[in-house]
Formats: sequence, structure tokens, C-alpha cells
Amino acid sequence: MSDMEKWPEIEKAATEKRRELVLQGSGVDKRISSCGGLPSSVYSLQLLNYLEVSQCPSLTEIRGEIQYLTNLQSLVLCRNKLTSVPDVIGILKSLKVLDLSVNNLKGLPEGIIQLKELNTLNVSCNLLEALPDGLSQCTKLSTINVSKNQITAFPPDLFSERLDLLSTLVASDNSIQELSGEIYKLSALKVLDVSNNRLSEIPSDLSDCPKLKEINFKGNKLSDKRLEKMVNGCQTKSILEYLRGKGKGRRGEEGDADKKKKQQRKKKGKVAEEQDEVEELNKMVVRVLHVSEVPTALTVKVSAEVKDVRPYLVCCLVRGMNLKAGNSLKRFLMAQTKLHDDLCGRRTVATIATHDAQLVKSPLVYDVKPPTQLKIVPLGRKELTAVELIRQLHLEADELRKQKKRQNVTGLH
Repeated sequence: MSDMEKWPEIEKAATEKRRELVLQGSGVDKRISSCGGLPSSVYSLQLLNYLEVSQCPSLTEIRGEIQYLTNLQSLVLCRNKLTSVPDVIGILKSLKVLDLSVNNLKGLPEGIIQLKELNTLNVSCNLLEALPDGLSQCTKLSTINVSKNQITAFPPDLFSERLDLLSTLVASDNSIQELSGEIYKLSALKVLDVSNNRLSEIPSDLSDCPKLKEINFKGNKLSDKRLEKMVNGCQTKSILEYLRGKGKGRRGEEGDADKKKKQQRKKKGKVAEEQDEVEELNKMVVRVLHVSEVPTALTVKVSAEVKDVRPYLVCCLVRGMNLKAGNSLKRFLMAQTKLHDDLCGRRTVATIATHDAQLVKSPLVYDVKPPTQLKIVPLGRKELTAVELIRQLHLEADELRKQKKRQNVTGLH
């Protein structure tokens, strides 16, 4: 029996010239076990730009023939039992996403540093003791996740000005003992998670990261006990202000060279702010993918008054989704919440709403009304005016603040 007969998914991808191939689950795992790995035919699908092989404990290695898939942009090899990845992975020059999470990797191939287009690197939940030197050559890196490994230190060149797009660095549950003050060079860093490590100090230079919005240092035994208490209960802003104050105390004894460095950082911070503005403007540009010509299609009427309040609206109708089986609806809502927290700036930049199209009647109206006239039915509540809802949320938020003994209300309300 040929590879194609054993692997109908591969045959279909070949005959239909598909760009994506997903192999996962127990059925695939049994075939991998009987074949001693992935069949050679999978490496002949040179049109692929997305390949996923996941949840296959029998998969322990990827062959060097992976180098022939030169059009790959995403390679997802998660939840297997990989012990190694071939160095020739560096030949995949178009690769943007590399997910090797939840495997048995003790080391990463040096070839990774040759992936100049790499945007996302996820190697969480492995047995890694170190990251390869030279990651700063992957100048388009935006997200690095190395959580739940055995890493003791970051490579020195990770905190490089060349990584000016790196916005998320997650390294929780490792054995990292030191965080370099050079971290301020990561001008785009927004999220830093080094919880549950072995840090004893947090460098005051961290407060010079111009875009930093979310940090997590919980589970580290810090020598500064006040700071240790703060990281377990305070918001990022308060922690950064405390670090900034500590930095000022030290800088009083610093020389001219250190003052110049500080001035340079300020200039870079201004440049970063300008880049932020450009990014925000780019987010507002929406490309229209399709406009329905069907007269019965759902329509949205937009009133002129909305322009001064919320001038941007994007709608789409998604078909073929089954949200009733298992906990798929819960996973969908979790994904939506994550988008709210990240891209939507915790609902301050945008808000996403999902509705059952079968229960919606056209035309929908996108309008603005005074708070006393606007009536809504919030989840689990009776109908309220906007004024009543806001008042009720304020009371609940303040009550929760008192219960938690906090100075500020949570962002939930």
C-alpha cells in the first residue's frame, strides 16, 4: 500500500494543490506509529504554507526533508513527543510562525536564527535548558513563549535594539536567576511574564521600556520585600513607578555617561510613541474582502450622529460554525475575551460582539442615544437604561474594591 493510500489527507492536498494540511489525533498517531514517523510524501507538498502535525505521541522526530517545504509560513508541531528538530529548518526562509510547544525538546537547532521572517516562536512546555545565541538576527520577532522549561538564563543578545518589534516575552515557570538591565532596549515590549523563576532582583531599567503595559513577577523570591509584595498585588503602573523611583536614587550618584544613556533612552521612547501612533492609524485601515449583492443579505444602517462617538464599525457573517458540541462555545468566548484584552486594549480601543444570525432581524441600526433613552438588557440582568446600568456597575465595582481591600476598582466593571 502506497503512502498516498495510507494517507488520504496527503493525497487530497496533492491533487487539489492545497496550501494547508492538518494532521492530528489518535488516528493519525496510529499511522505515524506504524510508519515509523511521517511519510516521505508529506515533504513533497511544496505548495504548503501551513502545516500542522499535533497530538501525536508517536512522533519523535522530523526528518531533514522538511527543508523542501520552502513555502511554509506556519509550522505547528505541538503536543507530540519530539526530541529534536533538524538544523535544516533554517532553510525555510518564509517561516513566520513556529510552534514546537508541548514536546520533549532539550535543545533548539541553531538554524532557527536564520529565520529572518519569523514572527512568533512558541517552545513552551519542553525540557529546554537554554535558548540559542543569535536570536537577535530574527529581527521580525514579535512574540516569544518559552514558559515551562528549565532555562536558567536569557541569551545576552536577546535584549537587543535589533528586536524592535518584540512585544511579548513569556518565560514563566523556568529557573531564570537574573534579568539584565539591558531589557530597556526592547522598545516595543508590552507584555513580560517571568513569574515562578528564581529572580532576586528586578532591574530599575525595566521602567524605561516605553510601551510596557503588563508584567508578571509573581513566584520570585525578591530581596526587596516591599517590591515582592507589590508584584503580588499591584498593577503594572505602580510597580514601574516604584522601580523608576529606585532608579532615580541610584542615578544621583551616576556620572555623565549614564546621564547620556538616559537621554538616549528618552529619545528612543519618543520615537517609540510616534511608531505607536502609526500602528494605531494602521489598525483603522480596513480592507473590504467581500460585499454581498444578495438583496436579502443582512444590512446595517448607520446614523450620522455616531460619527462623533464611535466612527468605525466592522461586521461580518460567519457560516458553518457549530458552537453546540462540547465546550466549543466556551473556547470561542475565551478567544474573544483574549482579543478584547490584547488587540482591543481591554475594550478601550474596540469592542467585539457576537450574535446568532438566526435571531437577528435586518436591518440592524448603528445609532447613538442619550444615556436616559438608551435601553439595554445586559447578560443575566433585567432591562435597564444606560444611566441605571452605569450607576449599578459603579456600586458593584466599589463594593468589590472594599471586599478585596484595594485602592482602585478592577478593570472588569
